[in-house]
Amino acid sequence: MAAQRSRQALRVPPEALGTGLKTAKDTVDAVAAEGAYYLEQVTITEMSEDDCGYEEIPDDNFSIPEGEEDLAKALQIVQEQASDTYILEQKTVLPSTHPVPEAIEDFLCNFLIKMKMTRTLDCFQSEWYELIQKGIIELRRVENVPDVYTQNMLLESENRHLKKELKHYKQAADKAREDLLKTQKERDFHRMHHKRIVQEKNKLVNDLKGLKLHYASYEPTIRVLHEKHHTLLKEKMLISLERDRALGQDSEFPLDMKPAPSLFLYEELFPSKFEYQLSNTFRLHELPVNCIKMHPSKEILVSCGEDRSWKLVGLPNGTVLLTGLGHTDWISDCCFHPSGNKLATSSGDATVKVWDPYKGDCIFTFDGHRHAVWSCSWHSCGDFVASSSLDKTSKIWDINSERCRWTLYGHTDSVNSIEFFPFSNTLLTGSADKSLSIWDARTGKCEQSLYGHLHSINDATFTPVGYLIASCDAFGVTKVWDFRKLLPVVSIDIGPSPGNEVNFDSTGRVLAQASGNGVIHLLDLKSGQIHKLLGHESEVHTVMFSHDRQNLFSGGSDGTVRMWF
Repeated sequence: MAAQRSRQALRVPPEALGTGLKTAKDTVDAVAAEGAYYLEQVTITEMSEDDCGYEEIPDDNFSIPEGEEDLAKALQIVQEQASDTYILEQKTVLPSTHPVPEAIEDFLCNFLIKMKMTRTLDCFQSEWYELIQKGIIELRRVENVPDVYTQNMLLESENRHLKKELKHYKQAADKAREDLLKTQKERDFHRMHHKRIVQEKNKLVNDLKGLKLHYASYEPTIRVLHEKHHTLLKEKMLISLERDRALGQDSEFPLDMKPAPSLFLYEELFPSKFEYQLSNTFRLHELPVNCIKMHPSKEILVSCGEDRSWKLVGLPNGTVLLTGLGHTDWISDCCFHPSGNKLATSSGDATVKVWDPYKGDCIFTFDGHRHAVWSCSWHSCGDFVASSSLDKTSKIWDINSERCRWTLYGHTDSVNSIEFFPFSNTLLTGSADKSLSIWDARTGKCEQSLYGHLHSINDATFTPVGYLIASCDAFGVTKVWDFRKLLPVVSIDIGPSPGNEVNFDSTGRVLAQASGNGVIHLLDLKSGQIHKLLGHESEVHTVMFSHDRQNLFSGGSDGTVRMWF
């Protein structure tokens, strides 16, 4: 600030107050030589920046003039600068001085200043220096403040500091005491809760032991009741069979069946084919196509979709001849009667329906499954239909008596595929428990199980002629088995996309697989080569050869059926 400020200044020389490093004798001589000291009012005027003069400092950068560069000089200058910097960075350590005791008058003045007793201070100083000037008091005889006072002041300061710390520690102790009490209460609560839990646990353990002993006493009785139950079921089934035989309603499984000569006709006329080209696309369903089957003797195919309908399609134009409606959920599979005059369909509504394919009428419905039905297959004699379901069972239905002849138990997961061996009473099932099972349809018993897949089996089929079984799983692995030896012959990994369906051609030499990545794989069982058909834009659900092997049909998740020539 540029304004002038007036203040009261106490002008007391350091020699008179005894705060310097001089002795008391030097102080008395100085007072005698210079005379008495007095207090006066002084006005301090702040100077403006214009009143101050500045002197320009020359630039001393130790630069070397041009033309006089010398490496030795440059190194010497750099070393000198480094030594100067080191000297400047060193800290100067002053020798320690012993504390000088404070004089009595200094002590009193400092005390009065500290207590802000200005008038008393003025009176004391005027009288004190007046006595000194008159010679009544000699400064050399004035003693310093005793050490005990200084120690008392230090002790008092330390005492105040300790009181503050004591107060802080008391507050911390109170807070710690509260936390301790809170923790003790929580500990007591948890201890009581733990004791209660232990008591309840001991009580439950005792109750469980008692219940185990109680139920153990019933095990023999339950075992006997189970045996009686199975015996009664067998007797009931035998009685039912005898009754049906007496009424002449039940169908009999044929003992000896010979394959039709027409199965070998196409093998002689047409060789195996692998090079197919997409020739036509039929948009038949609004939702994905799950199954395609060819009519046994006519150029007709039937397709089933998730839109709850099946459609009869004329070839090669793809004209829809008939649409069948009746299922209340998606249709998973279909199969023509060997004569072609009936059609069986399986659905997610847990039913199997038999239809008249030329009128679209439902002849009868089998509803014994508890969950969705995945697959169905006709026996070669045409009197039986087999179905597999999500409820882990398979059933054999008698068309004449319209009842379930056998329920096949054995799989531990969903049964995804079922098929009769051509002209035989042998039945093949594929399950999500990664196993294939071979059943005797006459007795309903499992004759053999095949293991080798590491993932859920989606489909399994017999070759029309010969003794081969093909299966595919959810990881794209396809296996070919020898039905006589019950051993895998070929294992092909086309994954990781799932294999949804496999089918042989009429000769049994070519195997087609519908893959989840939209590719149809054709496997030449003779050479082991794999051919790919690309044309589907999404997942392929089903694939089927025509009887003459000249055409191949596939259905995908886009609701289309594609014809390959």
